[in-house]
Order: sequence, then structure tokens, then C-alpha cells
Amino acid sequence: MAEIIQRDGSWAFDGSTVRITPGPHRSVALFRQTYGEVAVPLEAVSGVVYEPERKRGRLRLRLREGSDPLLQATGGRLPDEADPYRLTVDLDRSGVAEYVAEEIRQALLLEQTPKEPATAYLLPGPPVPVSVRSSDGTVSFDGTQVRIDWNDTSDRVKRATGPRIIALGDLAQVEWLPNSGYEDGFLRFVTRETVFSKLPPEKDPYALDLWGNARRDLLTALVATAVTARLPHPSTRADGHADRPRPVEAAGPPPPRSPAPAPAPAQASGHHDVLLRRLRELGELHRDGVLTDEEFAATKAAVLRDF
Repeated sequence: MAEIIQRDGSWAFDGSTVRITPGPHRSVALFRQTYGEVAVPLEAVSGVVYEPERKRGRLRLRLREGSDPLLQATGGRLPDEADPYRLTVDLDRSGVAEYVAEEIRQALLLEQTPKEPATAYLLPGPPVPVSVRSSDGTVSFDGTQVRIDWNDTSDRVKRATGPRIIALGDLAQVEWLPNSGYEDGFLRFVTRETVFSKLPPEKDPYALDLWGNARRDLLTALVATAVTARLPHPSTRADGHADRPRPVEAAGPPPPRSPAPAPAPAQASGHHDVLLRRLRELGELHRDGVLTDEEFAATKAAVLRDF
């Protein structure tokens, strides 16, 4: 067993798994503390490096492309302090860090771990259900559907469309960009119908605009990762690009659907009233110049799909 324990967290390697545990100290990033312990199988590791610096060093674990839904969802855009595969090491423990890194490297050589991209996720991602409150709204994922409930400070267009519920089977991909504190970020759920939508995140009813507390908004990556882990792996695409929508002609005719039961009269009346109210609000926003013709058409279509 090769192990190193620091205030930033700990790494333990038993020959087959690198177990990474974040430290409890308040200096440890909120994202790492919330993401929790990560067990990385050796087959998911592509390399490890210890980077000595003047005051302290850093251990970095490098994973095979396509092996981790967290790296897939975030595209390597997590800040260094939030990266679970990075450990800050005190200078007096540099020898231990070098030893741990060498043990992992030797095991990679002995086991002949593949270097090519993985064809399936080797890490599970966050457990579900998972829910995060961000600056734009609360996003939740229960393993089968995503739900977005807008805040009072969300754009009027989003509040007019009401809560957004997206079935996992309707999703083509998830796009995530962190809020850096200088520039806004976003979490966008791209469906097969909205894949070509050009709405900005602040008006897109399928996207959370991340403009508030960067430390809290970073937690939306938990939902992005949990959803990504349950979408088809990138390697399942014939061209290797999971982010591209499948051509309609390749999909084949849709299977026949059983007719949905008609809603009860009172329920149908209530839904009809809500629909009319939301369409009326969107019409007012369009007339006032808040929505462009394109934004009005896209948002109206989203509302009608929900009903």
C-alpha cells in the first residue's frame, strides 16, 4: 500500500485502485468536498506526475480519454483547486509523493494498461438523485429526468415557460462552462429538437445561466456529470463524436406510440389556462421588444411541447 495524507486530502494505492479522498479542511474546494471520495481503477489511469514547486508540490493523476464522465462533462475546465485528481503536497512530504507516483507508474507498466481512449466509462460519476441550487435556478436529476425550477431572479422568458422537465431519452448532450467570476458560465441541456438552437443562456429555457457565486455555481458540474454518465458513451458514435446529433435518416422511423389517456376535464382546463397565460406573457415580451422573433418562436415552441 502506497499512501500519502495531506491537509488537501489523501491518496492511497493498493496495486489496483487509486483511492482519492478530499481533506476536511475549509481550504479544500467545496466542489471536491461535495464530490467526495473517488476510486480510480488502474485501467482508467494513463499516467501520474509529481510537480515540485518552490513552496509545495502537486501530484496529478492523468486519466484515459473517455474513462471518466466528470472529465467528459467538464471538458477539463474545472479550476485546479476543484480538480479531484490533483493533490497539493508539502515540501517535507515530497519524497512520499514521489514514491506514490512511482508505485502507480510501475503498476501501469506491469499491467500493460491500454493507452488508447476507453470505450466505456470506467468511473460511475456522482450517485443520483442529485440536486444543486445555482444563481439561475435549481437543477435536479433523478436518473431518468432533469428538472429545472427557475429563481425569481431568472430572466422573464424562462419564468414564463415554467419549470423545465427533460427526459433522459430526449437528451443529445450536456454542455457545461464554469462561472469564472469574470465571465458567466452555463449548464445547457441539448435535446434532439434544440440541438441547433442559438438562444443565449440567459434566455434559453433549457440552460442555466451561471452568473452568481462561482464557488456554488461550480456544483452544477455534479448534475452535468451524473447526466453524462448515463448518456451513450462517445465511442458509440460511428464518427467518434458523441456531441453531434444523429442524422434523422439514420434513426429510422419512430416506433408506434400508444395513444395517451385523455386528461380529466378539470385537469385539462387547468392546463389550458396555464398554457394561455404563458403564451400571453411571451407575446407581451415579444411586443415589448424583449424577445426577438427567433427567441419568441423558439421559446413558444418549448412551451407548446411541454403541454
